[in-house]
Amino acid sequence: MLAKRIITCLDVKEGRTVKGVHFNDLKDAGDIVELAKKYSVAGADELVFLDITASNDNRSTRLSWVERVATAVDVPFTVGGGIAREADVEALLKKGADKISVNSAALSEPDLIDRLAYHFGKQCIVVAIDARYEKEEWCVYSKGGRLRTERELYTWALEVGERGAGEILFTSMDHDGTNRGFACEAIARLSGLVNVPVIASGGAGKLADFNEVFTKGKADAALAAGVFHYGRLTVGQVKAYLRQNGIMVRG
Repeated sequence: MLAKRIITCLDVKEGRTVKGVHFNDLKDAGDIVELAKKYSVAGADELVFLDITASNDNRSTRLSWVERVATAVDVPFTVGGGIAREADVEALLKKGADKISVNSAALSEPDLIDRLAYHFGKQCIVVAIDARYEKEEWCVYSKGGRLRTERELYTWALEVGERGAGEILFTSMDHDGTNRGFACEAIARLSGLVNVPVIASGGAGKLADFNEVFTKGKADAALAAGVFHYGRLTVGQVKAYLRQNGIMVRG
């Protein structure tokens, strides 16, 4: 069995790390470089950096921000936000990203996933899916959670896997920032459907939530932000707890 991963996330706006609830009410959470370095030293398995207003502003991710963070970490580093073409990916990889995350552009142009997987390898391509549970189905959103699409979570996840995504990063907008636990039922269904690793995001608040997302949710990795930013838990505490509960983690 592959070891489970603990991934920390920097949601970035105007060069600062921010965190909100349900993708709204964003509050400052610290300097991007200081937090990135902190999590790298603390034993995070990977770091995800999301320029959360890039797609809505119709621009690419700020390369200077990416370069500053890349020089501060020595763990795999995924970057997302405003990625719409091959040139965007090439520029980010040159600035230090190991993987890239696409969301809005893939929803409007699905064959972008095929092209990116072909040119850069599927191991480099993460497709992020933000969804909210509405009228008994998971509705997919784009533009940083601002625009509801006609896509449904499970059918879209199957398609992105078939098109060449190396991983899927699923964020429950209903659980985001609530600290009430992950959407484990949806994550388990998703993990059982697709043939690529699923990263679960949204809702981490206590140690038991991480245990549940791996046992009940069957996730391959758990991503968290606020619970680490504000000192409620540390990466080390989470990993020690998981080991005590018989879950294999890295490091």
